[in-house]
Amino acid sequence: MKILVVCQFYYPENFVITRIAEKLAEYGHDVTVLTGKPNYGYGYILPGYQKINSEVINGVKVERVNLKPRKESRKSIIDNYLSFWKNSKKWVRRCRTKYDVVYSMSLSPVTILSAGNLYKKKFGVPHVAHCVDLWPESVLITNAVKKKSLMYKILYKWSKKLYSKVDEILIGSPAFEEYFHDVLKIKNIEIKFVPQPSMVEESDLEPFPFDKKYFNVLYCGNLGIIQHIPFIPEAMNQLKGSKIRFNIIGMGPMSNYLKDKIKEYDLQENLVYYGPIPALQASAYFKGADALYVPLKSDGYVGKTIPNKLMMSMAFAKPILAMLEGDGKNILLESDGAVFSNQSYQSLVSALKTLSNMSNRELNKLGQNNLSYYKNNLTIDKVTRQIETELMNKCN
Repeated sequence: MKILVVCQFYYPENFVITRIAEKLAEYGHDVTVLTGKPNYGYGYILPGYQKINSEVINGVKVERVNLKPRKESRKSIIDNYLSFWKNSKKWVRRCRTKYDVVYSMSLSPVTILSAGNLYKKKFGVPHVAHCVDLWPESVLITNAVKKKSLMYKILYKWSKKLYSKVDEILIGSPAFEEYFHDVLKIKNIEIKFVPQPSMVEESDLEPFPFDKKYFNVLYCGNLGIIQHIPFIPEAMNQLKGSKIRFNIIGMGPMSNYLKDKIKEYDLQENLVYYGPIPALQASAYFKGADALYVPLKSDGYVGKTIPNKLMMSMAFAKPILAMLEGDGKNILLESDGAVFSNQSYQSLVSALKTLSNMSNRELNKLGQNNLSYYKNNLTIDKVTRQIETELMNKCN
């Protein structure tokens, strides 16, 4: 197949779409990715990329359009979204190459789908959207807009229109189907569950040498509202002076809040914030930790879904401290690899104590249960083969 992949984010930005595209190319397909110039998490276009419009990375042709770099302000984020929406469609209008199918990974924002829909209309080929982030639900759960606001109504109509124009929707979590049917009222498009694969799996890196006098819990990922970041310093303030250490890697809207709380509560011994690190180095920290923390705010439809962090954590054969509900919780109940916390810092304290008091044998069993489930259901090969099958079916 000749596949056009559309996603605003791509290597060297840390998103799983890169792994999927490279796997599809590895399987023998001709893969071109339409994306933006890398800026996510940096606040500027990475040096050297201002003038790079086309390149080949690991067998994948990458076409890059200009966009405004994403910074911290809401205006900057909106400008970033709209600039890719506008310039990706310009690229499609100029495009003369015929692909067999379009595969769009629908992360935030949903406007990523616009270029794929335009290509579909121009060339008459199928468009498959892989929805791993729900719109406009995502802007509600992060409190970016209010449900009764005019902005929400605009985003609702726009999102419904974009989703309605694709030929098939692959959903990253079973709960998404209910949202498409009941909220967006989309009922005439085929919907199938295809999980989002892990960003990071095993590597040759040695385990990070965490201080072994502590029971080391690791959270690695976005520091945002829906990850319940404020619960962590509150819990560790209750455990100050204990042999439990919470280690955090990542960046996001709550980064400064976290740093301020560590200082305010004098938690330097029990709560360590490393800041962001490259995704390729993350596996060392996963390997070195005693347990991995997977949180997700339970509000709305987003709170019922499977966070990508869960897949990543299961791949490392570690016990999971889970603060989530819905599809993610169901997976962990099936794998039997987790200790659960309710959505409060008091419950988090209790779960941390439970884990830290387990024997190595008990901890290892939880971790191996997770790894077994992951290998049977969630590896990059298994997921990309599912995607490949759906794309091929749409081409026939």
